[in-house]
Amino acid sequence: MILEVAILDVKPGRESAFERDFATASAYISSIEGYVSHELQRCVEKPGRYILLARWQTLEAHTVGFRTSPQYDEWKKLLHPYYDPFPTVEHYAPVYAQAAVPSPEPKSPA
Repeated sequence: MILEVAILDVKPGRESAFERDFATASAYISSIEGYVSHELQRCVEKPGRYILLARWQTLEAHTVGFRTSPQYDEWKKLLHPYYDPFPTVEHYAPVYAQAAVPSPEPKSPA
């Protein structure tokens, strides 16, 4: 599994429109073979900054499958005008992961 990470700086005052158009553009990325999932999160300290985390089965699913597709052309048309500066995209492979273990339900008195 490959994690695509992109820091997206959106032009001031365009955040709401970007979020709306990102929801629309999500259909383009999710239709690609090898796509697993994606999420967009907004920075708490810098409201115009977002992080896109997309998971792909392989690096090529993103760099070839998506980036050379007609869906990517639509993605670019919709989202690229919002960025300043243009984002840098990097890809990561898993090394280590841990999740919180839920605590057991409290037992009710008998």
